[in-house]
Amino acid sequence: MPPSLRVIRRSEVVPDLERWVLTEETVPESSPHDLLSERIRALLLGWAARAGRAVKIGRNLAVRWDRKHPQLGVDPDVYVVEPPPPEGDAVRSLRLWKMGHVAPRLSVEIVSAQHPTKDYVIAPQKYAACGVEELWILDPFHEGPRAHGGPFRIQIWRRVDDAMFVQVHAGEGPAWSELLRGWLHAARTPAGASFDLSTDEAGAERWLTPEEAERSAKEAARREAARAQRKAEAAQRKAEAAQRDAEVAQRDAEAERAAREAAERRIRELEALLARAR
Repeated sequence: MPPSLRVIRRSEVVPDLERWVLTEETVPESSPHDLLSERIRALLLGWAARAGRAVKIGRNLAVRWDRKHPQLGVDPDVYVVEPPPPEGDAVRSLRLWKMGHVAPRLSVEIVSAQHPTKDYVIAPQKYAACGVEELWILDPFHEGPRAHGGPFRIQIWRRVDDAMFVQVHAGEGPAWSELLRGWLHAARTPAGASFDLSTDEAGAERWLTPEEAERSAKEAARREAARAQRKAEAAQRKAEAAQRDAEVAQRDAEAERAAREAAERRIRELEALLARAR
């Protein structure tokens, strides 16, 4: 592992009983932050649908892991929980000491301009402490501090075992997600900075959100219908041309028959005149 990447040993994490308190208040999100969070959530929903995974994917769900200090917690911008908690969509928070409540397999934090150090420094410690398998810290606008060589557009942290939480990528990307078995890319759109997922490192086989997949399927269906319509119209034109050719051939045949019959009548008339002349 490059020396610039970091390792957090779970046993060395000391929770801050004041700064790590998770309140029930909803923190307002900026429009870019909200749009990016929803973009990541939608991409993960598409991944889960294609992979047939029984997961709960959402945003801003409180995760609490210390029964003795239940006020401590973290609320990822986007999360993937597998298996889903027994309450399903009715769950209000994950309390990891409860039966059926497990730490998210994936958590995503999008760096806020108001609290960049929290996302760069405190967030990895919290996720190391609560047992998250994989953490993405996404900094689309390079708001983070310059500590440790940053800011980084993409950071990926991964649990190596129960003891260590390792930063396996810090940079522009693409970055490999072991959990998703896919590549995470920083991207530019007309709306600004964004992120994509793909099967290949180059990003050619891009993953679609459910909305994009539905739109793509409808567009493919429209193209197929248009091709079928063009094919039917070509067949119709060909049939009409064949009909016209048949009609022309029939008229020619009738004209030829009429000419032949006229010629035969004339021959009979001439033969009759010749017979009388004799």
